[in-house]
Amino acid sequence: MPIVVQTTLLLVLSNLFMTFAWYGHLKNLNTAQWYIAAFASWGIALFEYMLQVPANRIGFQQMSLSQLKILQEVITLSVFVPFSMIYMNQGFKLDYLWAGICLTGAVYFIFRA
Repeated sequence: MPIVVQTTLLLVLSNLFMTFAWYGHLKNLNTAQWYIAAFASWGIALFEYMLQVPANRIGFQQMSLSQLKILQEVITLSVFVPFSMIYMNQGFKLDYLWAGICLTGAVYFIFRA
């Protein structure tokens, strides 16, 4: 499997864990004490890091640090929008589209030859 594909898949999985660690407690643990939510988030974040660290180490074989960062940001938005709409029941905002267009420009500039 190509390095870019391996990196992307691992980063997508990592980002799913990250998004739940950062925001899932707002729905699931909203009545719990903050430190309970923090410990639960740290537990979820462990799995994020177990995927994110190898993803970046693999990706760094072919991509620059800037390319890895922009790839991560694109994945973050791609995971966050469905999460916020489906899991958190937030409505679609045109700002998501504008942010996606801006990230498309960032991808172009970082990955151009």
